[in-house]
Parts: sequence; C-alpha cells; structure tokens
Amino acid sequence: MEIPKIFESEYRFCLIMWEHEPVTTTELVRLCKERLQWKRTTTYTVIKRLGERGVLKNENGMITSLVSKDEAQASEIDELVEKKFEGSVPAFIAAFTKHQKISEQEIDEVQRMIDRFRRGGME
Repeated sequence: MEIPKIFESEYRFCLIMWEHEPVTTTELVRLCKERLQWKRTTTYTVIKRLGERGVLKNENGMITSLVSKDEAQASEIDELVEKKFEGSVPAFIAAFTKHQKISEQEIDEVQRMIDRFRRGGME
C-alpha cells in the first residue's frame, strides 16, 4: 500500500491526532490552537487535505487515522534512504552513526532488532 505524503506541518498535526484519536474536529481545533498556534480555518483545511489524500477519515466530525504513525515514519525513512542514499541502508546507517552519539544501550537495542530480523520477524 502506498502511504500518502505527509508534509512537515501536517505531520505535527498528525502527532496530535494520533495521540488523541478518535477525536472530534472541535477538540482538534482546540488542540491545534493550543499546541501549534493555528487558527480554526487552518485546522479544518488540514483535515480536509489529509482526508482527500487518505491519511485520515472525518466521519460526522469524528476524526480517525487511516495511516498510522509507524506507517508514516517508515514511509519517510524509505523515501529518505532512496533519495539521499541510493537505497542503501548501510550507507544511511553509516552517515547517521558518524554524526550521532549512540549509547551502548542503543547499540544493544539495534543489535536485538537485527537479530529479530534475521530470525524472520520484526515485531
């Protein structure tokens, strides 16, 4: 399934939606005003746009996601790796680790993920 593109300001909106869903449009307007300093019309515009692209569903003023946070993040990573690293995950990891401090605990967690993947499944 092709995940629709979610742009940066839309993603900040989606973080709020994912945290509170199912959520009413009235509550989203309030939360977006509080957290993003958006006007009511901006929130409704984003709801309409994301609904048209299949990111969320607005059913009688009740908003639920059609794309999960995990799916959106995975799609962004896939696009980043493809565009910037010619599809090479090792090149992406090399670039990332070159400029980030990674703790022993984080290295161990990544190793556990790799081990699970090798055994045939990522939970």
